[in-house]
Amino acid sequence: MNTPKIRFKGFKDDWEQRKLEDVMDTVTDYVAAGSFEDIRNNVTYLNEPGYAQLVRTVDLKKKFTNNDSVYVDESAFKYLWRVNLNDECIVLPNIGANIGEVYFVEPSGLPYDNNVLGPNAILLKANEDTYFAFTALNNLTFQKQLFENVGSSGQPKFNKTELKSIQLYMPQNEEQVKIGQYFRKLDHLITLHQRKCCELKKLKQYMANHMFVNQSTKCDRNIATNHKKLQERTKEMGELESVIEQRLIDQLCGGDSQWTYRKDIRTEEQLWDNFKYILEQNNKAKLNDTPLSESEFAKIKNDVSHASFYDAGKWQVGENGKVYVHVQRGNETLHLVVMNNEHIAGGTSVYEVINQYQAFKTDEVDDKRNRRFDVTLLINGIPMIHIELKNKDHSYMDGYRQIEKYISEGKFRGLFSNIQMFVVSNAVDTKYFAAARAAELAEGKKFITGWVDNENYPVCDYLDFAKAVLRIPQAHEMIAKYTVLDNEKKKLLILRPYQIHAIEAMRAASKRSISGYIWHTTGSGKTMTSYKATRNLLMDIPSIEKTIFLIDRKDLDMQTKMAFQSYADNDTIDVDDTENVDALIRRLTDGNRQMIVTTRQKLQTMIAKRLQEGTKEYDKIRNLRVAFVVDECHRAVTPETKRKIERFFAHSLWYGFTGTPIFEENRYEQKGDLPQTTDELYGACLHSYTIKNAIHDEAVLGFMVENLGPKKEDVDDAVFETEEHMRQVLDVVLNQSYTKLGMQNGKGRTYEGILTVGSIAKAQRYYELLKRIKAGKDALKINEEICKVVPDFPKFAITYSVTENDEASTVNQDKMRESLQDYNEMFGTHYDVENINAYNSNLNDRLARKEKRYMERSQQLDLVIVVNRLLTGFDAPCLSTLYMDRSPMSPQDIIQAFSRTNRLFDANKTYGQVVTFQSPKDFKKEIDRALRLYSRGGEGVAVSEDWESVLDVFSIDIKTIHALGRTPEEISQLSREQKKSFIYAFRSLDKSFAHLKAFSRYREELLADYDFSQEEYENYAAMYKNVMEELKKPKDEAENDNPVMDDYDLIAYSKMRVDFEYIVELLQGLVNYLDQSSNDFQDAIFAKNILALREISKEFAEDNQKLGELLEQVIDNIEQDKDRYKGQDIAVVVNQMRYDAIDTEIKTFAKLWNLNEDDVRYEVYNYRDGEMANENTFKDRAYASYKEGVEEPMPKFKFRKIIVEKFKHDLMENVLPLRD
Repeated sequence: MNTPKIRFKGFKDDWEQRKLEDVMDTVTDYVAAGSFEDIRNNVTYLNEPGYAQLVRTVDLKKKFTNNDSVYVDESAFKYLWRVNLNDECIVLPNIGANIGEVYFVEPSGLPYDNNVLGPNAILLKANEDTYFAFTALNNLTFQKQLFENVGSSGQPKFNKTELKSIQLYMPQNEEQVKIGQYFRKLDHLITLHQRKCCELKKLKQYMANHMFVNQSTKCDRNIATNHKKLQERTKEMGELESVIEQRLIDQLCGGDSQWTYRKDIRTEEQLWDNFKYILEQNNKAKLNDTPLSESEFAKIKNDVSHASFYDAGKWQVGENGKVYVHVQRGNETLHLVVMNNEHIAGGTSVYEVINQYQAFKTDEVDDKRNRRFDVTLLINGIPMIHIELKNKDHSYMDGYRQIEKYISEGKFRGLFSNIQMFVVSNAVDTKYFAAARAAELAEGKKFITGWVDNENYPVCDYLDFAKAVLRIPQAHEMIAKYTVLDNEKKKLLILRPYQIHAIEAMRAASKRSISGYIWHTTGSGKTMTSYKATRNLLMDIPSIEKTIFLIDRKDLDMQTKMAFQSYADNDTIDVDDTENVDALIRRLTDGNRQMIVTTRQKLQTMIAKRLQEGTKEYDKIRNLRVAFVVDECHRAVTPETKRKIERFFAHSLWYGFTGTPIFEENRYEQKGDLPQTTDELYGACLHSYTIKNAIHDEAVLGFMVENLGPKKEDVDDAVFETEEHMRQVLDVVLNQSYTKLGMQNGKGRTYEGILTVGSIAKAQRYYELLKRIKAGKDALKINEEICKVVPDFPKFAITYSVTENDEASTVNQDKMRESLQDYNEMFGTHYDVENINAYNSNLNDRLARKEKRYMERSQQLDLVIVVNRLLTGFDAPCLSTLYMDRSPMSPQDIIQAFSRTNRLFDANKTYGQVVTFQSPKDFKKEIDRALRLYSRGGEGVAVSEDWESVLDVFSIDIKTIHALGRTPEEISQLSREQKKSFIYAFRSLDKSFAHLKAFSRYREELLADYDFSQEEYENYAAMYKNVMEELKKPKDEAENDNPVMDDYDLIAYSKMRVDFEYIVELLQGLVNYLDQSSNDFQDAIFAKNILALREISKEFAEDNQKLGELLEQVIDNIEQDKDRYKGQDIAVVVNQMRYDAIDTEIKTFAKLWNLNEDDVRYEVYNYRDGEMANENTFKDRAYASYKEGVEEPMPKFKFRKIIVEKFKHDLMENVLPLRD
C-alpha cells in the first residue's frame, strides 16, 4: 500500500515512488568545485577566523562547540560557491562511521556570517519542502537503502551517483509542506524543551515511521545491522549485562590503573577475610606482627557495620583524615588505621574491584531472596562505590529500582553498610547518587545526577564515565573530598559534577596564588559548593592559615551559617561564626587553622575602628595568609571596600561566588580607577554553570513569564499608583492563580507567592487593600471556587526594612506593628518591632517550610509583600510565583528575583512563574536582555517561556493526538505499538495543557479555536488510564521501552478538591438559618440549600469517601430533625462523629490482635508522615498483649513486622481520611 498509516485530514492520494535525484533540486559536494589539484591551488585552510568558515560534519555533530574550527579566505569562498550554506539545506556525511546521520542546516543557526561545506559530505536542496525531505531522509526506508549502498570493505562510503538512485515515496507538494511544517515545529520543540525531550523524541520517531510509506517492516533491523559494522561500541545492540560488566572491569583495571580485579571475593566470608588481611598489613607495627584474635576481630566487625549509610559516613570522616577502629589488647588500646584519606592514590590505600558478590538471604522477614551484586569498588577492603548495570534494552532506572529494593531488603549490611555512592547505567546513559535509605530513594529521578565534563557537556557512556569518575584518584576523592554529611537532615550528599569542577578550578588557582570567581547560577547549590571549596582550601593548601567566608549583613547569613555548621558538624574542620567584632579578632589571632563565617560590615569595623597600628594583634592579623570566599560577590563587597580590605591584609587571595556576575554590558558606575566588572574585581572566571546548564541538567526549573499591564508605551507612571491598578493586580493574584499557586494539590500542599513593589509606602497600601478584600469590604471579591479549596485564602504577611534614621521611620514602624499583630494572631507568635530580626527569621523559615509544623495549612502563608527583601539569597522550594508591580530592574536583579521561584519542589511544580504588571514591552525587553546575559553557554534549552511559545506546544500536541485518534474512542482501535505512542503523545499534551492553564490569561473558551475542549481532554485522559492498564499486561514476546514503569502522573487532570472546613462552614450557615422566626424561614430556600450541600459533599466524597459519608449523614440528620440542631456548633457535632468513627476503628483493630486500646489510640493520634511515634515500644507492648491472648502465638520477629504493616496499611488507611 502506497499510503502512510497516519495522514493529515483531507489528503487521500497515493504517494508516488521517485528517485532522489528527481526530488532534489541540488545534489553536490566539496569536490564538485574541480579536480583535487584545482582545489589545492584555490583553497587554503586557515586556523584563525577568515572570510568564511569551512563547516565540517564534526562541527554540525558537536554544534560548533569544538575548538578546532577551520576557515577560508574570500577567494576560496567564491571558488566553492556550489557548497555555500546561504540557504536551507541538508548535509549527509558520506565517508566513515557517521554515515546515516542527517543534518538540517539553517543559515541563522550557523555561528559565522559566511559558510561553505567541507569535504566528506553531500549537500542536498529539495525541489519543494526541504524540511519534509530532511525528515524523509531520517526515515527507516531511506536509511535501509542508504546502507545497502555503503561499501562493505575498507572505510564505509557512498557517492553522489549511488545516493541519487535511491527511491523514495513522495506525496503531492501541499502534503509535503504540511508534513514538513509539522516536523519542523516538533524538532524545534525537542530543541527547546529539554525537560520533555524524551517523550517528544519517542513521539517524533513514531510519527515519522507512520506518516511516511515504509517499504519493509524489517528495515529497522537491517539498519541496526549496518550500524553494527560502523560503530565500534555497538557491536551487539542488546549485549549481555555480563559483557558490559566485564568491559567495565577491564576499563577500571587496564593500563596503569591502580584498581586490582579480585574475582576470588564473592561471599561475605571472603570479603571479611580480605578486609582483615589489609587491616593487619597496614597496622603491622601497632599489632606487633600478631594477627587479630577472633574476639578482637568480632569487635571490629561490629564497629564497621553500621545502622545507616549516614552513620557510616560519620565514621569515615575520621580524625585528621584517618579512619580508625579501636581494640583492647591487654592493658593497651590499639588505634588501628582502617583508611587514610590523606593517602589518596598512594601510601596505605588499596583499591580493588569485585563482581557477582552473593548477598544471601537471612531470617529477616523482608530478606527472602539471595541476590547477586554487579560491580563493587573497595578501598582498603571496604565497599565504597556500588555499580548496578543493565543492558541497552533496559533503562538505567531499572538499576536504580534494583538498588532501592536491595536496600529495603537489608542486603547492604556488614561491610556493605559502608557504601557511600551508587552508580547505575544501561551502558549508554550513566548516573550516580549518594547512598540513602530506601524511603529517600523513592523520590526517584530527583535524587540522581549524571556526569558532565569541565565544559558542562554530558558524559553518558559507562566506559567514559569510568574514565572520568571511577579511576584513581577521582573515585577516592568522590568519597573523601566531595561527600557532605548534612547533620540537620541526617543525609549523605554527593556533590554534582559542576560543583566538583568549580572546587578543583579554585584549588588549582590557589596553588598558583591566583584569585578569581565562580559563576554558578542561583539555585544550583552554591552554599554547599562554597562550603566545600572554602573547606578544601584549608585542607589542601598548607600555606593558608585562615579561610574567611564573607557575606553582607543584609543577606541571610543565619541561613548560610547554619548550613555551614550542619555540614561541618561531621567534618575535620571547625566553622566559627563571629557574633561581634571582638569575637572576630579572637578567631583571627587564636593560631588555629579554621574557616570563619563573618559579615563584610564586621570586617570593616575591625579594620577601621578596632585595630590599632603597631599593636601585636594588628601585626598578627595583617600578616595572616588568608583566603577570602565572598558569597554574592557581585554586590556583597563593593570595589572600594574590597580595595581597603586588600590593602590591610598583606597576603590574601580572593574567590567570589555569584549567580549573576557583572559584565561589560551592565558594569558598575565609573569611580576613579576602581574595577567595574566582576572580572576586573576578582580576576578571571574559574568555572561557570549558567542557568541554561542548570535547566538542562534539571538542577532548577525554567521560567514561565507573563508581562501584563497597559500595552500603550506612553502610559503615565501615576497609573500604576492608583487603587484601580492595584485591584487589577490583586485580581490576578487572588482569582487567576489557581494553578500558579498549586491549589490543585490540595490544602497544605499549595505553593507561595511574593508580591514585590517599588516602595515601602506602596507595599503598605497593598497590605491594607488585601485586608479589606479578605474581610469582604472591597469591590474585589475572592472567587467562590477558590474558597471551596482553600477557605482561609489568602494568608499573607509583609516585610521591609525598618530603620531608626529614615524620615518615614515612625510611620513605617507603626505600620509594621499593625502587621506584626496580624501575624501574631494568625500564628500564635509574639513578635514586635523591637525584635524584628526574629520575625524576619521566622517568616523565612515559615516560607521555606523548614520544619514539619510548617507543612500544616494552619502554619502556612500564601503571599508575602516585599520591596527588596527575599529577592536575593533566599531559598524556599515551595515558592512558585513572583508578582512584580514595579518598573524593570537591572539584569542581575531580574535574574536574582526570578530565581526565587525556580527551585525544585514536587512533580506539579514544573516552572518558576513570573507575572509583571507594568510596561509589558519594557519588561519583555529587559527580561530578554537579562536572560541572554546570564544564559551564556548551554545548548537549546528554554530558559523562559511565554504564552505564545506554550500555545505553540499545545497546538502541535493537539494535532498529534488527533492524528493518532480523532476521538478518544478511536484510540481503543489502535495496535499495541500505536497505543504506546499514544501514551507519549498524551503525556506531552498533558504537560502543555497544564502549562497553558498556569497562565492568568487562560480561559476555557480558547480551546474551541484548537478544536478541543476540557471534556475532550478528560475523555482522552480516561482512555489513557485504560491503555496504561492494558499495557501493564505482559505479552508472550519480550517488550522494550515500556512506558508503564516510569510512574508518570497526569498534571493537567486536576479536579478541584473541595475543602472539609468549607463544607462545615456552609453547614453552620444552614444551621444558623434554622434559628430564624417562622415568618422568615422558607422551606423552599432550606430545601435548595440542602440540595446544594448534598452536591458539594458528593463532590468531596470523590476524594474522601469516609468523611464524605459522614457529612451526608449530618445533612440527613439536619433535614430530618431541624429542632435538634438549632443553635448547635456544627463543627463540634461533626468532629465528635469523626472521633467516634475513629474510636470504632481502634477498638476493632485492638480486638482483632488482642492489643491494649490505649496503646493503639496513642499511636493513631500521633502518627505523622507515615511514621509511628514510638514504634519499638509499641511492638514490644503489642507482642506482650498478643502473646497472652493467643494459644499458639507467631514468633516475635515475625509479629513485630506484621503488626506494623497491619497498623499502617489496614488501620491507618481507614483512620487517616477521618483524622486529617
